[in-house]
Amino acid sequence: IGRTTVDYRQLGIGYANLGALLMAMGLGYDSEGGRTMAAAITSLMTGTSYRRSAELAGIVGPYNGYERNAEAHQRVMRKHQAANDMVRPVHAADADVHKLATKEWAEVLRIGESNGFRNAQASVLAPTGTIGFMMDCDTTGIEPDFSLVKFKKLVGGGSMQIVNQTIPRALRRLGYAEETVEAIVEYIAENGHVVDAPGLRPEHYPVFDTAMGLRSLAPMGHVRMMAACQPFLSGAISKTVNLPESSTVHVIADVYMEGWRLGLKAVAVYRDNCKV
Repeated sequence: IGRTTVDYRQLGIGYANLGALLMAMGLGYDSEGGRTMAAAITSLMTGTSYRRSAELAGIVGPYNGYERNAEAHQRVMRKHQAANDMVRPVHAADADVHKLATKEWAEVLRIGESNGFRNAQASVLAPTGTIGFMMDCDTTGIEPDFSLVKFKKLVGGGSMQIVNQTIPRALRRLGYAEETVEAIVEYIAENGHVVDAPGLRPEHYPVFDTAMGLRSLAPMGHVRMMAACQPFLSGAISKTVNLPESSTVHVIADVYMEGWRLGLKAVAVYRDNCKV
């Protein structure tokens, strides 16, 4: 492991709080807009990392195993670029990010062709659980929010209730007045979901869908999000596909088969009260 690390210098850059970002933008996690935004961000992140890796290789040299893997490495970079070209922005924000990502991949190929790369791998999506908590994130890694309301045990005893801090930002982004925002947040704190929240339009319910609860995401919603980001990652994605306890073997098999069809490198399924 030590020798491989020195020879290939793999990196694992990733992100946290994606679910909260999409919510703050008023985008549903299981929506075309949400997936396109996530794909553009992932593409920009990995493209920027490889561009810098190529620049570093021009100063201190490529990784030790690059020479015998140069053709394959360049081919992978072209595949990343081709996948980026397939992204079709659906709103101004993801169009801006995608434009930057396209520029980065062009630089990756240009600089990498002459310099090689300092790192055999640049990105991967870890759970970022502990890091996310330290950063005060509402969500971790690529995950949606687990639930809109959480309970935290206190050191001195007792517990405190925490409502997702991104909800007010999302409501304001969607155009709700301040008094309506306060009423909706209060309703969520009491009920744990947005269904029938006072003043909240039903078409905005999907923005607040979570991994568990009354408005839980469909299993394939998790898979589709991973599939949107996988083409722009060197490694795999650590993520849970949440299923209700009533899920059958066939439902679970469908998740794995669809993940395979969509080119995912890893899939982890969690059925309530039974991890698969």
